[in-house]
Amino acid sequence: MGVRPPLLDYVRDVFSRWAFIRVLGTSTAYAKNQNNYLGQLWALLNPILNATVYVLVFGILLDASRGVDNSIAFIVIGVFLFRFIDQSVHGGAQSIAKKTNLIRSLHFPRAVLPMSQVVSLLTTLVPTLVVMCAIVLLSGLVGSNEPIPVTWEWLLLPCIVALLWLFNTGLAFIMARIVAITPDLDNIINFVMRFAMYGSGVIFPVTKYAEELPQAAQAIVEPILEYQPIGVFLYVARSILMQEESFPPSGEMWLWAVGWAVVTLVVGFIVFWRGEERYGRD
Repeated sequence: MGVRPPLLDYVRDVFSRWAFIRVLGTSTAYAKNQNNYLGQLWALLNPILNATVYVLVFGILLDASRGVDNSIAFIVIGVFLFRFIDQSVHGGAQSIAKKTNLIRSLHFPRAVLPMSQVVSLLTTLVPTLVVMCAIVLLSGLVGSNEPIPVTWEWLLLPCIVALLWLFNTGLAFIMARIVAITPDLDNIINFVMRFAMYGSGVIFPVTKYAEELPQAAQAIVEPILEYQPIGVFLYVARSILMQEESFPPSGEMWLWAVGWAVVTLVVGFIVFWRGEERYGRD
């Protein structure tokens, strides 16, 4: 503690502990709901209940679909994947601030902690993706929605989830560094993530609302909403699963997703590494 190793040595040290990161992450995921009566079933029930509420409110009562044919699939995909992002941000923020005693007791690269938090959430996400895909398929049988075919493009879903995992790990690194240095910022994360949810097309297509702005404002706002990272990941996931004209397959959006994942991971890791010697100190 109190010493920052060279970057390359730090990278090697972190990856040499991958087995520990994986075990710590999976055990944390298992322990999270262990004391509840329904146990691990809550990992599936929580995103289902969240998606149900948003479908009822925004998809049915407010009818905020704005040109999306299958609003149920649109909202379900957005809620399930955004939950992964939201929990990664919160988990990363608390990974250092809440583990002070552990950091002071043992010598290990502190990057292990935010990485294990995201691995834990990824472990929980995998079974929920099966439920998400099932709901998307069933949504094609509801009302006037057209049936959704299962195509070869569904095989690309693990690819976008892997990119989202890298992106979330970078976010967790950044949040861990920020909150470890300024703990008060942990109190405003909920408000920031709530703004991100409503501004990223999680439950309604925000780019459609941008079209109603004056021409000058639209030219600025629409590209920001379309190419910001959460919007990019959700667009690609929806283009894979929904098979809808509103979300045609786009190689450009895949490149944006790869770019956001790699840049966020690298920048986040470096930002976290630069504070290594400060973690665990008063």
